[in-house]
Amino acid sequence: MRGGGPLGPAGLALLPLALPLMAAAAWASARPWPAAPRGQPRPSVVLVACDSLDGRLTFYPGNQTVDLPFVNFMKRYGTVFLNAYTNSPICCPSRAAMWSGLFTHLTESWNNFKGLDPDYVTWMDLMEKHGYHTRKYGKVDYTSGHHSVSNRVEAWTRDVDFLLRQEGRPMVNLTGDRKHVRVMEADWQNTDKAVNWIKEEAINLAQPFVLYLGLNLPHPYPSPYAGENFGSSTFLTSPYWLEKVTYEAIKIPKWSSLSEMHPVDYYSSYTKNCTGEFTKEDVRNIRAFYYAMCAETDAMLGEIISALRDTGLLKKTIVIFTADHGELAMEHRQFYKMSMYEGSSHVPLLVMGPGVKEQQQVPNVVSLVDIYPTMLDIARIPIPQNLSGYSLIPLLRGKAENEVSSKGPRPSWVLSEFHGCNVNSSTYMLRTGKWKYITYSDGRSVLPQLFDLSDDPDELTNVAVKFPVIVHSLDKILRSIVNYPKVSSSVQRYNKEQFMSWKQSLGQNYSDVIANLRWHQDWLKEPKKYENAIEKWLGKTK
Repeated sequence: MRGGGPLGPAGLALLPLALPLMAAAAWASARPWPAAPRGQPRPSVVLVACDSLDGRLTFYPGNQTVDLPFVNFMKRYGTVFLNAYTNSPICCPSRAAMWSGLFTHLTESWNNFKGLDPDYVTWMDLMEKHGYHTRKYGKVDYTSGHHSVSNRVEAWTRDVDFLLRQEGRPMVNLTGDRKHVRVMEADWQNTDKAVNWIKEEAINLAQPFVLYLGLNLPHPYPSPYAGENFGSSTFLTSPYWLEKVTYEAIKIPKWSSLSEMHPVDYYSSYTKNCTGEFTKEDVRNIRAFYYAMCAETDAMLGEIISALRDTGLLKKTIVIFTADHGELAMEHRQFYKMSMYEGSSHVPLLVMGPGVKEQQQVPNVVSLVDIYPTMLDIARIPIPQNLSGYSLIPLLRGKAENEVSSKGPRPSWVLSEFHGCNVNSSTYMLRTGKWKYITYSDGRSVLPQLFDLSDDPDELTNVAVKFPVIVHSLDKILRSIVNYPKVSSSVQRYNKEQFMSWKQSLGQNYSDVIANLRWHQDWLKEPKKYENAIEKWLGKTK
């Protein structure tokens, strides 16, 4: 770990990678592509989408905590978006937004079990129809029917009057030695497949291609110590990657006392098993291991960039790097995502390639629904007017948005919403200017939150009561985008209907199955109490 820490003193020599990872500095001085001439063929596209990477790590000051050489390479030869957000801070709904170009409430991708239909027409389908060769590797996760039974049942029962721990306590695990590079082997294998495809097939294609690589990292690993069904709460890395982290730069987040927490935050913290005691060293290590996992993710991005460079394809390929959501890493006394706080909702978004302005930092708020129209714009395919997103191409070229967008000027806001597990209320975020407005359910039963990110970037002070006029104005904008009380009611009906159907399908096995989901350690202490709470919830008027 750079600068000291639990591995020993600073200055330990970094061993070379056991894999052919090209150091970004070795070829950073050479411009990877010439200026794009007019009338050139359509470019190829590579999209690398990881899981749970905090977008603030891609620019100052967050980028001081860990070495991300290939993120830095993309910044030097491309554009970084400083305010990019997920449209739903959980895996499947977020990816559904990215692949559909539509807000979560429009596709009804309510949780990790409820995403898009398998035959949904994505931007990749349209690009293939219009002459692109397409290929996917790794995690995709935008269709319905996936993830654990626990995950969906926890989402369906979020309105039940009980409080149960649904995750293992967040912990760290150091594996291997200073030569251990391939920690997340499944991701490395998919990266290898993508690299081999570039070198063996893409190089011989006559038409442009679009390649997608989905990574699991830096998502936490499963925690088998707590039982098979107890979620993923382990931050796992090796000494090799931990040495990429600057220990002294790790910021220990401030926490509100449990009694002062917003009620939704308290529910999230409790169900994520984060209300116990954590020392500063505990928190620092969790954050350090998470940053190390981000460094391993960056190396996989580097393998793709290096393969494109080695084959001569980089000069005619647009490369996009993003994530489905971020990771709180113990900010606000939580890990995981499922929150509108910056650590969870702010995603990385970097783009480089022909026609993309170099060394550009874009302050505009953007979100993952913008990927769909951007892909079509790159491929010169007409963009449907019903999409929630806007093409990023004008911003990538450094041009005024209203000069080229057929939809008119890009809005000055982005929308994110959440309807899944670990949060006991539908949540809506409007991000615009210096403000972040968060409201819940019907807009009345749960206190809203308002943060001034220019003055309070850590989101520690809710100023909703102090600025009622701002709250009213932002809520009016939000309601013009989505009738969120109506959406919240629809989700509540969906949750109850889905749970009743699932319960009936189990028959006499219901009590045993529900008791042994991820919340089993708490449930088994008072099983009748929790079953009765569910029956009371089911008995309420739909």
